[in-house]
Amino acid sequence: MNYVLLIIPGVLIGLIAAVPIGPVNLICIRRTLQSGSYHGLMAGLGAAMGDTLFATITAFGFTAIAQFIVGFSTILQLVGGLLLLSFGIRTYFAAPPRFDEKLATNGNGGGSHVPVMGTTFVLTISNPATLFGFTALFAGLGGLAGQDASFFAAAFVVLGVFLGSTLWWLTLTTVVGLLHARIDDRIVRRINEVSGIVVALFGVVVLGHLVMHLVGW
Repeated sequence: MNYVLLIIPGVLIGLIAAVPIGPVNLICIRRTLQSGSYHGLMAGLGAAMGDTLFATITAFGFTAIAQFIVGFSTILQLVGGLLLLSFGIRTYFAAPPRFDEKLATNGNGGGSHVPVMGTTFVLTISNPATLFGFTALFAGLGGLAGQDASFFAAAFVVLGVFLGSTLWWLTLTTVVGLLHARIDDRIVRRINEVSGIVVALFGVVVLGHLVMHLVGW
């Protein structure tokens, strides 16, 4: 088995987890506008580490459990696909969130990256729904990967999650650094709409893959 290919679904999971616009994205945007793309990226890396922690818990826990519940893989893919579809629809219609000025205080100026990275890390891991979301993502996209339940498979998927999340923060801060003050509620709404469509499409792909498997295509 080519474990390197398992990085691909991990990257997709990392992107899906990081893209929806929320407080962490807004902190990175504000820090980028104030101090430059590099400082914004450092803030995003705190969130990437939080995503990686959730991915590690989910991947290795799911791997262990999968040894005993192989017979439930169809149900897990069905639930995962439906959750991805539901999450995508909710993200598409989500209104631009209000930015909490208190969360931005650690991102002012250049200074040390540790405080703002700690802030984004804590924000990422403080939402229990995020862990549930990772469970859905691994259940849905795990089937597309065709991966066996093994330590190495889980490790490569987790690596992919970190790379995918980091790729989003690098892209976001680079684009914001170029656009400067042009980021407004309209752009945030467009990002939500695009990310919602992409996530929903992943749900459709997962459900389509499951249907083809059931009918023997």
